[in-house]
Amino acid sequence: MRQLTFKLIIPLTIISFATITKWWYALPVDAPDTLFTGFPFPFVCDGFHTSMSLLIFVTELIADLLAYFTIWFIAVYFINRFLTKIKTHKIVTIALWTITVFIISGAAYIANYRENIFYVKRPFDIDVMETGYKFVWQPTIRPDYYKYHPEDKK
Repeated sequence: MRQLTFKLIIPLTIISFATITKWWYALPVDAPDTLFTGFPFPFVCDGFHTSMSLLIFVTELIADLLAYFTIWFIAVYFINRFLTKIKTHKIVTIALWTITVFIISGAAYIANYRENIFYVKRPFDIDVMETGYKFVWQPTIRPDYYKYHPEDKK
């Protein structure tokens, strides 16, 4: 199982973490409405201090990665144990790790932007208005603010 963890589970965890996610339209306390991203916990949102920055919450990020890892570990374990023995070919392992390295490199490049702010835990509460799931290549259509705040409509 240790070989399957390094050859299959870790790359699948990173690839699925980067491609399948959940968006959260929320109203943070004392801040404008914003879209958070992350499954099962929101771990990133647009920064409030400048337009190209991100607020990244490390505890939620680690919890999300562990959730994806656990899901893939359980799936691979049951398939390997009860259905059929999984044998990964070298080309599959190389392809998965190549994609994983590209994803990690891109994430490191984005996280290295000096305007990003990292918090150990989210320092403010949020009031979730709407949620949905998406793939990374699908655009997220921002929900209508006035649906939740009709009193502000002119």
